[in-house]
Amino acid sequence: MNNNPVYLALDLPRLDAAEALARKVAGHIGGIKLGLEFFCAHGHHGVHELHKLGLPIFLDLKLHDIPNTVAGAMQAIHVLQPSIVTIHAAGGRAMMEDAKAAAGENTKVVAVTVLTSLDGDDLAAIGVHDEPHAQAMRLADLAHSAGLDGIVCSGHEVGAIHSQWKDGFFVVPGLRPDTAGNGDQKRIVTPRQARDDGASVLVIGRPISRAEDPLAAARAIEATL
Repeated sequence: MNNNPVYLALDLPRLDAAEALARKVAGHIGGIKLGLEFFCAHGHHGVHELHKLGLPIFLDLKLHDIPNTVAGAMQAIHVLQPSIVTIHAAGGRAMMEDAKAAAGENTKVVAVTVLTSLDGDDLAAIGVHDEPHAQAMRLADLAHSAGLDGIVCSGHEVGAIHSQWKDGFFVVPGLRPDTAGNGDQKRIVTPRQARDDGASVLVIGRPISRAEDPLAAARAIEATL
C-alpha cells in the first residue's frame, strides 16, 4: 500500500464511468474501494478491469453468514488479490476466525463494527441498547481476539480503539471535508481528524465522485493530510 491513505469509494453502476473517474484521480488517492453495488453489477470482471490502474483494491463486501459460507466466499475471491476485505464483526468470533484463515496471504481482513449510518436510536431499534461507541469498542475487542487485522469504525471511535489496539489496521468511512454535506451519514469527522486519531485508511466517496471537479476535490483532500 502506498503512503496516501485515501481510498476512493467507486460504487458506480457503470463500469466505464467508474474506470474514467478512477483514472482521473489515480495520482491523488491510495486505493480503490469497491462495494456491494459495484460487485453485484460488475463482479470479478469489473475488479480485474480496475486492477489495471495499478492501485490496491479494497473489496467492501461486508460478508456475514455462517463460518463455512464466509470462508468459502473468501476463498472464491483469492483470484482478485484484494488488499482489504470486510466482514461483519456481528457474525461472531468463529466466523471471523474462519474468514481470516481462508483469506489470501496478502489480504487484510477487517471487521465492520457499527455502520456510520446508524446512531443510538437505530441500534436500540434492533435490540442493541448500548450507544454506538460502546458497541464499536466491544466488537473491536472481539475482532482483535479473533486474530483479524483490524476493524471498520467511524471517526468518533477510532481514537479510543487505536489506544487499545496499537498495531491495528483501522478503516474509517463516513468522512466529509469541512466543505461537504453529511448526506446519509450520521457520525462523521473530517479526513484530517480521522488520520490524526489513528485511521489507516480513509474511505471517501461522494465528496470526490460527485464533486463538480473530482480531480480538484481529490487534490484538496490530499493537501489536508
